[in-house]
Amino acid sequence: MSAALLWSAFADEDSAAATAGALLDEGLVACANILPGVRSLFVWQGERSEARECAVLFKTDASLLDRACARLAELHPYETPAVSGWHADATPGATAAWLGELVAARH
Repeated sequence: MSAALLWSAFADEDSAAATAGALLDEGLVACANILPGVRSLFVWQGERSEARECAVLFKTDASLLDRACARLAELHPYETPAVSGWHADATPGATAAWLGELVAARH
């Protein structure tokens, strides 16, 4: 078992919490850390922009990473959400076991 992380920003805490709740209920993530007050600077459709957003860091088992990323993109309220996922290179055994319970629960 190994860990993976996903990251995405949302317009507000309510939409972040709703999406996180769905991913938790579907067993695709074990935890979602909602970080309000993120200042985002970005280029969208050729224009430089800035917005206050709410970011979420999701924790999952590495074997669920692709499915969790795809589902996060499906559920996300933005037309074109920025969703990133990656494998966590260093994860203590107890954390990996906790995240691995997601996989065990799906069988």
